[in-house]
Amino acid sequence: MLTLSDLRKRFGPVQALDSCSFSVERGRMLGFLGPNGAGKTTTMRAIFGLVELDEGEVRWDDRPVGLEERLRFGYMPEERGLYPRMPVEEQVVYFARLHGMTAAAARAGASRWLERLGLADRASAKLEELSHGNQQRAQLAAALVHEPDLLVLDEPFAGLDPVAVETLAELLRAEAARGAAVLFSSHQLELVDHICEEVAIIDHGRVVATGDINTLKRRSAQRQITVQLVGAPAQWSPHAAGVELVQRRNGDLRLAVSADVDPSEVLAEAEHTAQVVGFSYGPPTLSELFLELVAK
Repeated sequence: MLTLSDLRKRFGPVQALDSCSFSVERGRMLGFLGPNGAGKTTTMRAIFGLVELDEGEVRWDDRPVGLEERLRFGYMPEERGLYPRMPVEEQVVYFARLHGMTAAAARAGASRWLERLGLADRASAKLEELSHGNQQRAQLAAALVHEPDLLVLDEPFAGLDPVAVETLAELLRAEAARGAAVLFSSHQLELVDHICEEVAIIDHGRVVATGDINTLKRRSAQRQITVQLVGAPAQWSPHAAGVELVQRRNGDLRLAVSADVDPSEVLAEAEHTAQVVGFSYGPPTLSELFLELVAK
């Protein structure tokens, strides 16, 4: 298990990390969320010793993280971390060797991962000759070639088309099922909600929420209601206190309500106005929860 305890880091006047703490267990995927500049990348770099912390500790399986542990980690930075003019397969082999694999195992691992990621036919191409999506795949192969115990990815879904997103999501699920701890940052909150069970939300260097997504949603002070109406006045919305119109589309309304609002009162008001053909009540989406927590 990866454990981050009270990480603090200041860059001049900027407090990048402020008692940042959370953990990721083996076999689990954790979505690391936060606004731009919240401290996500600094946290990830600290795991690999690329940022020297002012205070706090990074531990793996209850041991301080050193070189031996980091050799069993895989990292995919948001910016390109590979050599643009070096053939793809050669540099995947090179990174495998840096992680301690033998020459034969490195070559076999590189070939296997390039095949799995759909890059076998581009193995001899230089990185700079690949599309953005294929560069992402090549960088992912370099992070995975040694079958890491911990996989850390900084915005891995950025710029990918929907097919590539689903392919990568399935791969991360498989890595967690293999027993790896998977930590990745993303601004695509619907995707995180879809593939992760746990999140850590950071704002101004401090983790404001961490844990099971559904549990965090249930603890929220907000709820959402969706109402599908036929024949309602064009600008109608409920007048009940604590109800806010979030979206109106083709007669369908999405409402944000406080947890103490009785949904039956909203339903009754809607039924007095038009024909109700659909009504649902539940916790906020991950996006709404994120906005609620960051706004605080």
